[in-house]
Amino acid sequence: MSLTLPIYQLDAFAEAPFTGNPAAVVPLEAWLADEAMQSIALENNLAETAFVVPTPDDPDHDFHIRWFTPAVEVRLCGHATLATAAVLFDRLGFEGSTIRFTSRSGLLEVDRVEAGRYALNFPAEPATPADPPEGLVDMLGGVRPTAFLKAVMNMAVFEDEASVRALAPDFRALAKIAGDGLIVTAPGDDCHAASRYFAPHAGIDEDPVTGSAHCTIAPYWAERLGETRLHCRQVSARGGDLTCTVTGERVRIEGAVQWYLKGEISL
Repeated sequence: MSLTLPIYQLDAFAEAPFTGNPAAVVPLEAWLADEAMQSIALENNLAETAFVVPTPDDPDHDFHIRWFTPAVEVRLCGHATLATAAVLFDRLGFEGSTIRFTSRSGLLEVDRVEAGRYALNFPAEPATPADPPEGLVDMLGGVRPTAFLKAVMNMAVFEDEASVRALAPDFRALAKIAGDGLIVTAPGDDCHAASRYFAPHAGIDEDPVTGSAHCTIAPYWAERLGETRLHCRQVSARGGDLTCTVTGERVRIEGAVQWYLKGEISL
């Protein structure tokens, strides 16, 4: 028997069309087999495809959300969660002001800020200084960071935004380092913090805009700059802006969403 599923594609953390990070969103009534969801994500060939099901018997959560890259299921994804909230609020009639998701990373909340803008409430993942992986400088094309830190994600800090923009990593070598990819960050030219994020281990050489990385980026720069509210920019080819507010063990990550398409999946 054939099955037809709705699918949406949106650009998250995008102030204009064709910027930010594209995400696919597939609302479900019940979970598909993991293999089917992984195949859909591979077919979409976007950084992440989010799948979401309602949780009517769970008084603490409204939906359960999962995320797949073309290669693997991931533990946390910001931009696809932002896109999912936009679909639920603006296309599927969710009536509250805050959506509560259960996920592999615990409780995640998304608030509607205004038309086209939403704010994630994610767990902070502050990094601590660590020894860099052997050969990191060569992996980064011969450029040496000023600091290296580690949380769930690795993070290398550089002197300026130009250094971050100029990096041309060896992705095959980066794929072998332990941890969840590599954030590279520096003070921004016209924002508090500039960054890029490389995740070749998950089938994504460079992620255009990474909400989850800012669970680590924002606490670092908040402490270093003495600020709790930060304008952050991911300086990938597509680029994207995030407003991050650090409050204890949580990070609020706000951004805009641009609609791109709605379609159907036939299985």
